[in-house]
Amino acid sequence: MSDQSKRLLVLLGLAFGACISSGFGRFAYGLILPSMQTDLAWSYSQAGWLSTVNAIGYLAGAVATVWLVARFAQERLYAWGIVLTTVTLIASGLTRDFWWMSLWRFGSGAFAAPVFIAVGALASNLYGADQKKNAMAIALAFGGGGLGMVMSALAFPHFFASQGASAWPTAWLAMGAVSVLMLPIGLWAARQLKTPVRQAEDAPPERLLPMGFSMVAYFSFAVGYIVYLTFLSAFLKTLGASPWTVSLVWSIVGVGTIASSFVWRGVIGRYRSGLPMAVTLGCVAVGSVLPVVFPTMIGLVASSILFGLSVFMPPTSITSFIRQNNPPDTWGRLMGIYTVIFAVGQCIGPIAAGVIGDAFGNIGYGLLAAGAILMLGAVVAGFQRALG
Repeated sequence: MSDQSKRLLVLLGLAFGACISSGFGRFAYGLILPSMQTDLAWSYSQAGWLSTVNAIGYLAGAVATVWLVARFAQERLYAWGIVLTTVTLIASGLTRDFWWMSLWRFGSGAFAAPVFIAVGALASNLYGADQKKNAMAIALAFGGGGLGMVMSALAFPHFFASQGASAWPTAWLAMGAVSVLMLPIGLWAARQLKTPVRQAEDAPPERLLPMGFSMVAYFSFAVGYIVYLTFLSAFLKTLGASPWTVSLVWSIVGVGTIASSFVWRGVIGRYRSGLPMAVTLGCVAVGSVLPVVFPTMIGLVASSILFGLSVFMPPTSITSFIRQNNPPDTWGRLMGIYTVIFAVGQCIGPIAAGVIGDAFGNIGYGLLAAGAILMLGAVVAGFQRALG
């Protein structure tokens, strides 16, 4: 096998890891939720809680990973993460109990965190000193999350239309089975990329206050974006959308996340300020409210295109902002701080939107509230200046 072929196979394995941990373990819930809600008679608050508890798990996993990376090689954390996420997917299809399901959703979030953090580090070493190719490798590896969304979108709406809402456990088991098939390549890829265990803590950052606008904006992003991914299918159900419409909308979102790095890389790399964050976050905000403001096919397609092409870019913008404005020995500590901020915001968004949806009897109001928070974050990000 040539070096180029081996690199591509390793990249595929890393993308499979992102597919298992993010595409299946975190985002596919939004597609299965309407059937679970119908079959189990859940309120929007209960449905939102299962997304929130997944985010709480992600927060716990992110905090633990900051500690673990100083003691274990990242490929080991990645390997354990994708194996244990696969276990939680299968377990989710074997229970109808709300609290057991909460436990498995917590686990899938906790085990997804080290995978998400490690994928970037592993892919960044794939092409040695060629930073442009490494950057593209990182983007394509994270694109595995979009692959999971596309696969789920093409299968689940039609499956539930033919089999009924009570068939939702099969969807979890199917994702678990596909994950089992992906595991060998994902585990093999991890073994090919050796990363050193960090022997010392990163230097403490000295300039947190001047980065305050970006922190507030990133928190707003975390609160708002997860609402769309959690409740989009539930809102489409209230519109009477067909399975084909649901598949189309979610597939466009998934494809958009894969293509987004090609669209935005010039903007993100050009500016040291909060402008890239402001622009991409504004696009996420508009994409979030379009289905409610324009509940037509044109509105839905425009929403899915705009949201898909933008939703992974605020984290990319934050990463670029940190790297361009701070010394290298603070990057790890700063990424840890921003990851915790992000995880806390994710914990709040779904349950808050669910409560709003229950109060008004329409989850569309939860989507509107999320859009307003996202737009507020975009405005705040615009005030972030490059650090001197």
